[in-house]
Amino acid sequence: MQVVMATRPAKPDQPNEDFTGAVPNAVVLLDGAGLAGTTSTCLHGVAWYTRRLGGALLGQLAADEGRDLPAILGQAIVQVADAHRDTCDISDPSSPSATVTIFRTDDDRADYLALADSVLVLDHAGDVPEVITDGRVDAVGSRYRAAMDAAPNGTVEHDRALREYIEALRAHRNQPGGFWVAADDPGVAAEALTGSRPVSELRGAVLLSDGASRTVDQFALADWPEVLALIAEEGPIEVIRRVRAAETSDPQGRRWPRAKAYDDATLAWCTRFPARQAPAGSGFTPVTYRIER
Repeated sequence: MQVVMATRPAKPDQPNEDFTGAVPNAVVLLDGAGLAGTTSTCLHGVAWYTRRLGGALLGQLAADEGRDLPAILGQAIVQVADAHRDTCDISDPSSPSATVTIFRTDDDRADYLALADSVLVLDHAGDVPEVITDGRVDAVGSRYRAAMDAAPNGTVEHDRALREYIEALRAHRNQPGGFWVAADDPGVAAEALTGSRPVSELRGAVLLSDGASRTVDQFALADWPEVLALIAEEGPIEVIRRVRAAETSDPQGRRWPRAKAYDDATLAWCTRFPARQAPAGSGFTPVTYRIER
């Protein structure tokens, strides 16, 4: 397959807490879940966590031994937890965490894993796109966000409501009846959404952090078929450009109430080689990729 990646931080002077990367038969995307406005018990920070976990996942996937994706995610979580459990209180709800989305091909099968609210869009040839995302974060958050959404971004009232919103979410992180993210407990991997599709039915796939998927699921400026067409014509970076334009047009969140006026935005677009270019016996491998910034 060919993989084209695009990513931009929310602001140029802030670290990008998203991560995406690829190995010959798999792509991963993570969106760091930081608790802005609160005191973290981790010395390293959210960007460190997503890069470490993303790198661990790529290492596990590169050494592919036929394991299922939850097992791979669980082992990667343990690897990163071991890297900072002696210096940080990694079990505290304020410690860094991340969404995880994985797309992997294996002969004639494509497997996926989705944990928390990043988005995977499967491009079915000749059919409507299939959108896969774990909605439990939004289901919990919707119960607590009214005051935050009512206050304009950048105001004292919004900042206070945001802190209260985050504190409310803490009690539900990685708890039954709440939502699940990658943090310190490998057991959360069993809570991820997983599935498989025949490679022959897919034209490609797109992995998006929620900062990139805003154009559809928050701003409603396009639908998924339109986004897939835009990516195919102008590349993933154009989706991010349009997200930034929308955010800039509404910095206080009056039209589109949201926790963050700007958010890190990342896409990874996976496509099949045309038949004349594809290696014999392979629909999606090997991988080539470029990064757009």
